[in-house]
Amino acid sequence: MQIPVWALIPFVVQLLVIAVAPLFFEHFWEKNRNKLIVSLLLSIPIVCFMLANGMATELEHQILFDYLPFIILLCALFVITGGIHLSGDLQAKPSVNTTYLAIGYVLASIMGTTGAAMLLIRPVLTTNQQRKFKTHTVLFFIAAVANCGGLLTPLGDPPLFLIYLRGAEFTWFLKLLPQWVVTGVALLTIYYLVDKYYYFKREAWTAISADLREKTPFRTHGNINFVLLLGVILSVAFVNAEYIPQMNAPHAPIFVKFLREIALTLLIIASVLLTKKDVRARNKFTWTPILEVAALFLGIFVTMTPALLYLNQHAATMGLHSPWHFYYATGALSSFLDNAPTALAFHSVAQGLPEIGTLVAGVPEILLKAIAVGAVFFGAMTYIGNGPNFMVKAIAEENGIPMPSFFAYMFTFSLIVLLPIYVIVQLLFF
Repeated sequence: MQIPVWALIPFVVQLLVIAVAPLFFEHFWEKNRNKLIVSLLLSIPIVCFMLANGMATELEHQILFDYLPFIILLCALFVITGGIHLSGDLQAKPSVNTTYLAIGYVLASIMGTTGAAMLLIRPVLTTNQQRKFKTHTVLFFIAAVANCGGLLTPLGDPPLFLIYLRGAEFTWFLKLLPQWVVTGVALLTIYYLVDKYYYFKREAWTAISADLREKTPFRTHGNINFVLLLGVILSVAFVNAEYIPQMNAPHAPIFVKFLREIALTLLIIASVLLTKKDVRARNKFTWTPILEVAALFLGIFVTMTPALLYLNQHAATMGLHSPWHFYYATGALSSFLDNAPTALAFHSVAQGLPEIGTLVAGVPEILLKAIAVGAVFFGAMTYIGNGPNFMVKAIAEENGIPMPSFFAYMFTFSLIVLLPIYVIVQLLFF
């Protein structure tokens, strides 16, 4: 059946509401109940349309085999990393700050951009609390830790996990190592030079002297969660149809089909039971962020179902053929809309094109690389490009750090620092 254009409207409206509501309807949008109501209202016409046209199977697959695994994985990473607390106040030298960002860049692919960002942002702010100039550190932290670092595994960023669910192997994402290295080296080098300038040319001696005096040792708390995090990595890497073919068998018992999700749920329960309450209290841990994601993405996954089918059917007429087309198209939308549904949308477009070269997850490999890199990297172009961006901004402002406004962030940072790096990545690889 040809999907009518009007069936895309709820999906477009859902994404626009997510982008606009925090800016213009902040009080209404801060309640998760209202987010869920919007998601359900926009989902109703799509559910009715798909059931009436014999597409119940597609809808069921989207909810049970895409949305459910997606939310359970995010919840596992959120709960387990929320049980790890880092404390300590090191000397805020450029080399120390750059090391923090480099560690976060690596951890982002292991524990996810949200997990790495929430784990490290407070130690970074504590280390820099005596310094006057620290806004630039938060901006580079958003780019490196909350976005670009999460490119190498399906755990790193939501769009990558959705591509993994579409059939890309866990280890395939390591093929993006060259793009990850080039971007990481560029970001960390630029940051080091900028921080070195502020440290030696702009900081008052009184601030540097206070920083030298007020050091405290570095400590970790909630260490059992590192073991549980390893369990998450192993579950995603090995509890799948590649190693357990029965998981894809048509008549497999439900506990076999959802074996990975059961394992992740048990790890969530273990983290809740084994982590001391004061550790989560120090992290200011609440369930609100993950409930927000669950409410929003319920609407996204339902309303995107006909949109994905439509894009697949009309791929040949959209004028997207070259890898750089997909890189910039995915990146442009990921900058202002959520990068997870954006990646799926362009994956559907790529599926509708003629099959050329090696196929990964049903699309030409070079196009999938462009989609993955574009979705992850360009999420740093605005505060709304990726979930952790606003969270890091809010924590920084709680600590008295002045952060640029939505448009100032773009004009003073992402357009002049990030975009040139991304253009270099495109010229080198796509």
